Amino acid sequence: MTRPVPAGAVVAPPVDALGRPLRDLRISVVDRCNFRCPYCMPEDRYPEHHPFLDKHDRLSFEEIERLARAFAALGVRKLRLTGGEPLLRRELPLLVGMLARIPGIEDIALTTNGVLLPKLAEPLRAAGLHRLTISVDTLDPDTYRRLSGGRGEVGQVLAAIAAAERAGFGPLKLNCVVMRGVNDGQVLDLARHFRGSGHVLRFIEYMDVGTLNGWQADKVVPSAELIARIHARWPLEPLARGYRGEVAERWRFVDGGGEIGFISSVSAPFCGDCTRARLSADGKLYTCLFARDGADLRGPLRAGIDDAALLERIAALWRGRSDRYSERRAELRAKGDPKHIEMFQIGG
Repeated sequence: MTRPVPAGAVVAPPVDALGRPLRDLRISVVDRCNFRCPYCMPEDRYPEHHPFLDKHDRLSFEEIERLARAFAALGVRKLRLTGGEPLLRRELPLLVGMLARIPGIEDIALTTNGVLLPKLAEPLRAAGLHRLTISVDTLDPDTYRRLSGGRGEVGQVLAAIAAAERAGFGPLKLNCVVMRGVNDGQVLDLARHFRGSGHVLRFIEYMDVGTLNGWQADKVVPSAELIARIHARWPLEPLARGYRGEVAERWRFVDGGGEIGFISSVSAPFCGDCTRARLSADGKLYTCLFARDGADLRGPLRAGIDDAALLERIAALWRGRSDRYSERRAELRAKGDPKHIEMFQIGG
């Protein structure tokens, strides 16, 4: 049974070595995915017999809830459920309901490719999920099929968006990872389709996450280039960031067509305001998307660690954090050691 953090188990909200508070926790609920996107888990480079986590090795819902309560006690206000593909985790609405009851948690979001969303959108909404982010890398059927590793159809993502709307989610965030020579020629088509929809389309620079995606700098399309392209067709004006640590640079269409966003981890790193921790499905805490190693929380949890010690362990890990990979990308890659945790293990 999950134990609430008692009033006596108090640890001051930690600040890391660069003065960044802990505000956001991304929780990977499963390492499996039903897609094989080339920027994350490419089919041709992914180990054919990779041993995915079995049920015992994954955190249980009760363990996730207990850890989330501890993070909330340390200042976390936002949770995001990721994967792999999080909708592959059975009974996910049950977990959402458990997390929604944690004092201090103000926002629960989920990132998905959407294939399973038509069946789950309404149960997730009823359980207390606040927001949805859906991956939409293109609307061209052939390119979509290619970018899903031959496992998805564009009609599925459009059905997912419609299901999310019916369930009362909105505005949605729609994420597009842009790769030069792959889908960058379809950026204007995406912008045209979602202008006026009320949803926020966000273009993400192709990042060197993990070691399997064959990242090359010349495949990155800088956000500034995309902004210029879109602005030439539909004039844009910038918006202020909504809060410290917001990753997307926000713009809006001058003609009232809505908001659009750009996430520029490569060309304009935002490490200085990063307030996000990441919890893998097997219970490791990662303090950066580009980290090599994580700190085990599952072991102490199953060994019977008390709440006070758990809070102090998490706080100590955050206080020791000095990650700023994106700001040091060129320097670190020049050393020839770009090994990172894979994206499918800790989400985006």
